[in-house]
Amino acid sequence: MDNADRGSASVRLRPLTVADQQEAWQAHEELAQEGFEFLLGLERGEAWPVYLARLEALRHGVDVPEGRVPATFLVAEVDGQMVGRVSLRHELNAFLAAEGGHIGYGVRPGFRRRGHASEILRQTLVVAASLGLGPVLVTCDDDNVGSSTVIERQGGVLENVLPGLDGAVGKRRYWIEVAALPLS
Repeated sequence: MDNADRGSASVRLRPLTVADQQEAWQAHEELAQEGFEFLLGLERGEAWPVYLARLEALRHGVDVPEGRVPATFLVAEVDGQMVGRVSLRHELNAFLAAEGGHIGYGVRPGFRRRGHASEILRQTLVVAASLGLGPVLVTCDDDNVGSSTVIERQGGVLENVLPGLDGAVGKRRYWIEVAALPLS
């Protein structure tokens, strides 16, 4: 079994709960060191139940803040541990169409190279199909070989690489057809 296959069958995507606060904050702090936002849109000092309610409203397209779109936020769990997260945007605005894409996922540093990212993306594509989305745009930094490999293994077809601005790394833009994905 290679790294891309290990642990993938045990990944379960689910919404955040009240009981997840401490572990989610820990994941947020770990990934913040890499410039990655685990808890999307969390406001400083915001009460955890308020944040959870806001995520649920966003999933239903209610009270969507300017510049955001309806989205489903799920955490990935393996054997009771939060290993990562995904945000599935139900539509694209200008920024998402250029850089962010429909799907944004991340795996905590201590859980990488175990196949979790591949399984998170695979399961998210099934959710996207169930919402009637497709094809979906998935992006990654041009120098992120691990993520580009995950996307390509899930059927991603590279459309282009956008140059980075002001010395930033460029963005690889992939499209994935979801209608042909098996639902199992």
